[in-house]
Amino acid sequence: MTESSYRQEMRAAAKQVGRRRFLTVTGAAAALAFSVNLPVAGTASAAELDARKIGDDPFTLGVASGDPLPDSVLLWTRLAPRPYEPGSGLPRARVQVRWELARDERFSRVVRRGSATAHPEFDHSVHVEVKGLEADRVFYYRFRTGTWTSPVGRTRTAPAPGARNSSLSLAAVSCQAYHDGYFTAYKHLAQEDVDVVFHLGDYLYEYAVNATGGARNHTDRRLPAHFNRETVTLEDYRLRYALYKSDPDLCAAHAAHPFVVTWDDHETENNYAGDTPENDVPPEEFLLRRAAAYRAYWENQPLRVPQRPIGPDMKLYRRLRFGRLAQFDILDTRQYRSDQAYGDGWQTPGPESQDPSRTMTGAAQERWLIDGWHASQATWNVVPQQVTFAQRRDVPTDAFKLSMDAWDGYPASRSRVLKGAEAAGADNLMVLTGDVHVGYAFDLKKDFDDPSSRTVGTEIVATSITSGKDGSDRPGSWNNQMQANPHMKFFNGRRGYAVVTLGREQARADYRTVSAVTTPGAPLATAASFVTEVGNQGLTPA
Repeated sequence: MTESSYRQEMRAAAKQVGRRRFLTVTGAAAALAFSVNLPVAGTASAAELDARKIGDDPFTLGVASGDPLPDSVLLWTRLAPRPYEPGSGLPRARVQVRWELARDERFSRVVRRGSATAHPEFDHSVHVEVKGLEADRVFYYRFRTGTWTSPVGRTRTAPAPGARNSSLSLAAVSCQAYHDGYFTAYKHLAQEDVDVVFHLGDYLYEYAVNATGGARNHTDRRLPAHFNRETVTLEDYRLRYALYKSDPDLCAAHAAHPFVVTWDDHETENNYAGDTPENDVPPEEFLLRRAAAYRAYWENQPLRVPQRPIGPDMKLYRRLRFGRLAQFDILDTRQYRSDQAYGDGWQTPGPESQDPSRTMTGAAQERWLIDGWHASQATWNVVPQQVTFAQRRDVPTDAFKLSMDAWDGYPASRSRVLKGAEAAGADNLMVLTGDVHVGYAFDLKKDFDDPSSRTVGTEIVATSITSGKDGSDRPGSWNNQMQANPHMKFFNGRRGYAVVTLGREQARADYRTVSAVTTPGAPLATAASFVTEVGNQGLTPA
């Protein structure tokens, strides 16, 4: 289907369905089937493929695990013998996939095994929830189909509820534009000793990728022409995930650690807000695109069944607990937010942005977050989310502007969240953030306009994996932003990730960077390290 004919069908579906009907389960299913050629009848109509007939390696996209629970792990793979082709080289037929979970890498001590069906309706992705496991244990896993065996993945369960665990190490990553460079940071991350990785959004970008992979400047291959356009259709999004997930460094990181994922905007469209698109298209048409993007996201991520989307809606916010040490409240700041004030971008704040009715999370998610803090018994209450939470003025004068796409464009929403944390007694609050392609370290203030006000938490902003290309240690805005924001303790514009180690007495954040991503193989460095103490929030150099 060409993009022009697809858009014609999108408009026809949007006109026939409308938002009100589309947001019913029946309407969503019918509209999605109409616009992305999904069978309404479900999986019963698909024949079964004899997996012995698969002639090429179907595990080109690797393996992954995610959302660890004390007694369960979620295992993922997707069959794609020819990942850069529509359909990935498989017919529209069911494929049986066997899986194993073991205590050792050689699989001499298998603790669970079973089989799962890779359905064509879900692009031959496999999501296996393995239950009844011991808490806080490392496991190894693999998949088999036909004569093929997948790479081996390593995962682990969370500590038991109430466990008084003394340490937890995590990595925070975000923003991995394929066309901006190599995923070298992931190669290094695969070697880190961390318990879990939090991906904070922009797992892929909807923008066109040319035949040589943009800044990667491939000389050993040419990418098919269908990558050289913006993702709009379900097929577009599926192919784009295949391009990204075929990267060996990303595969290595997924195989080494369980991931906990949440999205930002580019998994669908730049700077969308709720059902409002970036561009001037009807909301109903955008919702059909959002439905395709959300479906492809779930298909390609290690997510559990409760996260599976229905039409244009997907409940991605969720809570994970790691013993008594940490509670993680993973947010979705895209799907429910008010439209950006003043047309988006960096703007002078005013009545529109300061309207108390504006929300970043939606009312239901906001209540869920604050209620979760009231029930929390964790030492650390950590909020993995997408966009900069702390106030961030662009210049140290009264003529400053703020980013309307970040929490600065939703100050009433931020105030409610901070007051909720205070009322709940969530004393050791830490926000994990992506989006901005730089590393920041912030103290969160009770009143950002008063530098002497109480510090109520910290924010660790992970730089991008590649987005923004090589970057620099001190971007052009470094002086202005450091002067304008006394609560900003660190600002670095190189690529990389953050490692955070949570303990009973303090937390430590290490900002890892690579010198370049437009050429492969850059070494890893630690640009800065900070600590914050339990009961005495505020970042100090380690």
